[in-house]
Amino acid sequence: MLNPNLDQIQLNKEEYERFSRHLILPEVGLEGQKRLKAASILCVGTGGLGSPLLLYLAAAGVGRLGIVDADVVDSSNLQRQVIHGTSWVGKPKIESAKNRIHEINPLCQVDLYNTWLTSENALEIAEPYDIVIDGTDNFPTRYLVNDACVLLDKPNVYGSIYRFEGQATVFNYEGGPNYRDLYPEPPPPGLVPSCAEGGVLGILPGIIGIIQATEAIKIILGQGTTLSGRLLLFNSLDMKFRELKLRPNPERPVIEKLVDYQEFCGIPQAQAAEAEQKANMEEMTVQDLKQLLDSGADDFVLLDVRNPHEYEIARIPGSVLIPLSEIESGEAIPKVKELLNGHRLIAHCKMGGRSAKALGFLQEAGISGTNVTGGITAWSREIDSSVPEY
Repeated sequence: MLNPNLDQIQLNKEEYERFSRHLILPEVGLEGQKRLKAASILCVGTGGLGSPLLLYLAAAGVGRLGIVDADVVDSSNLQRQVIHGTSWVGKPKIESAKNRIHEINPLCQVDLYNTWLTSENALEIAEPYDIVIDGTDNFPTRYLVNDACVLLDKPNVYGSIYRFEGQATVFNYEGGPNYRDLYPEPPPPGLVPSCAEGGVLGILPGIIGIIQATEAIKIILGQGTTLSGRLLLFNSLDMKFRELKLRPNPERPVIEKLVDYQEFCGIPQAQAAEAEQKANMEEMTVQDLKQLLDSGADDFVLLDVRNPHEYEIARIPGSVLIPLSEIESGEAIPKVKELLNGHRLIAHCKMGGRSAKALGFLQEAGISGTNVTGGITAWSREIDSSVPEY
């Protein structure tokens, strides 16, 4: 429970009217609304999670919101990042968020940090705020947010989403567990697909983000029971919630300083391994592929390793679909050999990563091939704009 000096906090006539539905709640009342006005919250990210939680925190009367993000609004964001609008495509997300927040509550102070959170700036940025909310989508930043909150002794309201499932909890609050109690070690890079690769139901981050906002408000008000020590799991397809208990691990290493979280999560090592693999792999551009297709040559097989539903969205003419999962399992190796029958192999995916991985597996089976850099996304942008970009 935060303890501001409420004698210095006053509501004006407009605020009494704006927050009247809060004021008549005994659990909020005038004191609670003053607590909200005195509170400050830092939100890391203005994506799927940050969008709804920022809207509702501003509407609830939180007096100061900090936003950390260096990204710009993309049209693919609009399916779930509801704080942004079409007119803001191509513009900074933090500016879009501030504009929308002030439409909802012009009395809210909005601090903008047009940067990525790093080990060099995290402590300085987070220090002035009462609560930090993690709205990120990658493991290095999640560990960074966690460790900064531990060092600064601040609650970390956590949420994550993937496809149709989400989870939320409160870390580092009143002696409760932190993120490293849930995930002592990060998963290998690439093991957990991003939302850009795996997709996400647009409504899902709204549900999880609102849960995060609710937890933050409960901490400010000192009301109810928070999710500290409980991991809330949500499956939107089944519309089911369940809980897992979390406890601090007494053998957990003490967090003494911020580290290089890219290194900690194995990102540079994975990038080096990928670069080495690509150095030994033949590549071609989409222009090269277009020229080959236009030539009428029939001595090659164009292999698409995306998932079947992606193939339905967009495809390059003449391509044959064999998903990466079937190649990884070895199930499709005989089929690939039969298809090739002495022909040259050319592989592509959405942007080139999965096809490079597929060629790596095929190479182990004695099948070499050429990777199309940029994949069907580059084909859509540079060759045929009628092919949908997703």
